[in-house]
Amino acid sequence: MAPNHRLRLRLRLAVGLLHLLLLPAASRARDTIAPGQPLRGNDTLVSSGTGSFALGFFSPPGSNNTYVGVWYAKLPVRTVVWVANRADPVRGAAGATLSVSSTGCALAVADANGTVVWSASPPADAAEGTCEARIQDDGNLVVSDQRGRVAWQGFDHPTDTLLPGMRLGVDFAAGKNMTLTAWASPSDPSPSPVVAAMDTSGDPEVFIWNGPTKVWRSGPWDGVQFTGVPDTVTYKSLGFSFRFVNDGREATYSFHVRDASIVSRLALNSTGAGGGLLQRWTWLDAARAWNLYWYAPKDQCDAVSPCGPNGVCDPNAVPPCSCLRGFVPRSPATWALRDGRDGCVRTTPLDCANRTDGFAVLPQAKVPDTTQAVVDFNASLEQCRQRCLRNCSCTAYASANLTGEPGRRGCVTWTGGLGDLRVYPGFGQDLYFRLAAADLAVPEELILHGLRRCQPHRRASLG
Repeated sequence: MAPNHRLRLRLRLAVGLLHLLLLPAASRARDTIAPGQPLRGNDTLVSSGTGSFALGFFSPPGSNNTYVGVWYAKLPVRTVVWVANRADPVRGAAGATLSVSSTGCALAVADANGTVVWSASPPADAAEGTCEARIQDDGNLVVSDQRGRVAWQGFDHPTDTLLPGMRLGVDFAAGKNMTLTAWASPSDPSPSPVVAAMDTSGDPEVFIWNGPTKVWRSGPWDGVQFTGVPDTVTYKSLGFSFRFVNDGREATYSFHVRDASIVSRLALNSTGAGGGLLQRWTWLDAARAWNLYWYAPKDQCDAVSPCGPNGVCDPNAVPPCSCLRGFVPRSPATWALRDGRDGCVRTTPLDCANRTDGFAVLPQAKVPDTTQAVVDFNASLEQCRQRCLRNCSCTAYASANLTGEPGRRGCVTWTGGLGDLRVYPGFGQDLYFRLAAADLAVPEELILHGLRRCQPHRRASLG
């Protein structure tokens, strides 16, 4: 071979090798687990395409336990957003595997001895033939069969984090309840008692629970946002969009980010470190750090019913608790000590039989707990008022949808005490609550005339 030809060959080989070395890591990395090709302790899957997410084995800081998790592949700070075996760790990383079975499409995490510590199997009729598991660019770990049908996916089993496209709520048709459960501690991803879940009774809304205790309520979806999350007016300008589905087949919430350069997640923690239990974080490239964008609970009025039934919490007032018009404290002694949890009672009994009752308005309100409320999207606000007047058990009503979409306006009605009421400065909506005629400052016709001229406040969507 001539010297010049050998030189040209070496140059081509060198250029080819350099090209391979300069390829993005995501384009060279494996993104799939197939039967007989498990993911081992030192291996990592990276999503193809943008290479945004990685899946592999990790140990939290301060822990010797090993877990299978998903994290952001491109960020300098490892942030785990999903954990497979969070309650079933592998003791030590050596020999650990994540595999997909050749039949049945089951995922399994095993230790060095081959003992399965965690597994996930799709329904018997969900897959056909050989399956593979792939980490996708949205962070979803998907098991699909040979026809490409999804047999099982991590997004149906969230841990503590809601990513864009993930759903929080209940899929009645599929029999799935998708909740967030905080880590026990930063070094222990096992489930803590702190849970964020959609309560689908009445008008659906999200609650944060700490064991058996409700600690925060989102308020119902009003067609624009959750009524208890009024301070997210800048979200749309950042390219966020929000989706709430309540159609009988599912009651779910999800968010999306149109701008791919914005990295955002909604996470639940068990300590409230940094502010709140439910936190929205966005990544700041310039600071190379996560920025806390929103959190809840945020103030004393975000606690569930700090002022009791028929009490109103205003964080800008001193004291923050007051009674609705026509009501007085049930326990004046405890109220004087600024403990309003006993709430308020009527000064004048209602007179439904003689149809003398009327309605006053509480503006800029987070509407009461809707667990026992009734929603009718086919009724106008005036029809709702008439219906409430005829029903002696009805104590309040409000608009169910503030978008004005045809056929979707509707209303919500309450019976009994009105719990977990609060007001916002410049936000919220009108709540019409029932009073005896003696407690109405002016004749009902004038009040109603004035109320019809009030327009609900509009604002953007969930944190």
